[in-house]
Amino acid sequence: MVPIFAQLEIFLRTCFVKLFHPGKRTTVGSARIGEMAGVAQLRFAVEGGGEVSALLWRPVQARRLLVLAHGAGAGMSHPFMEKLAGELAGVGVATFRYQFPYMEERRRIPDAPAVLTATVVAAVRASAEAAPGLPLLAGGKSMGGRMTSHAAAQRPLDGVRGLVFFGFPLHPPNRPGTKRADHLAKVSVPMLFMAGTRDTFADLKLLRPICAKLGSRATLHIFEKADHSFHVLKSSGRSDAEVLRELAETASSWAEAIDEKQSKLAQNPTGAEPAQTRSRN
Repeated sequence: MVPIFAQLEIFLRTCFVKLFHPGKRTTVGSARIGEMAGVAQLRFAVEGGGEVSALLWRPVQARRLLVLAHGAGAGMSHPFMEKLAGELAGVGVATFRYQFPYMEERRRIPDAPAVLTATVVAAVRASAEAAPGLPLLAGGKSMGGRMTSHAAAQRPLDGVRGLVFFGFPLHPPNRPGTKRADHLAKVSVPMLFMAGTRDTFADLKLLRPICAKLGSRATLHIFEKADHSFHVLKSSGRSDAEVLRELAETASSWAEAIDEKQSKLAQNPTGAEPAQTRSRN
């Protein structure tokens, strides 16, 4: 159970800023406040994995919450995760970042798949308790996104409306294959795949047909000249910061679109539609 004190902390910080620093951004500890609420440090229990840490960043204008898992080699406080959470906050998406047990215990080898998926399920539950009332999304960077999809394939994640993959690791680096995507057919909610053209973990010649086969459940957004970490070459004419911003904006606009689409489908059900593909030049 997530302590109610964490919710109270965010509420009080938000009220303080609105009263004494309207429209201003400042820093309290490690948390940026002003237009945004503070970042709350939480802990939650994982079946078979003990307790793990989490960070809830809920901007004042939050419209939804993304349960965001880290990749295999770096935890929830990695600069990429920090910057991504900041960009998401800027477009009204709160984030619930969390550690897998092996990262919490500073072990190098990831936990067994059963523990990883149990962590995803527990994180979704804990996020809903920490930020009640916000529509939920779930996903993550690389392995974190893949484990989220495995958890969702086993059984629907409570309250989660869609999955967001910041670099889906379709296969090991430079070893093309599609076995890691076999379970995606069992995921019942919409999925957003964001991938770079230089991603050695996801050959687009393989990822594109997978998304097409998933039909209207899958949206593929391509980043030209970006690698698995969404680092872009100078020749792209873009900066990594601009790519991070686009990642956040894409996730936000996609989430709004699926809400609208699901509302329309509820009123007038239709057959499967082709997967959507977007490309950034």
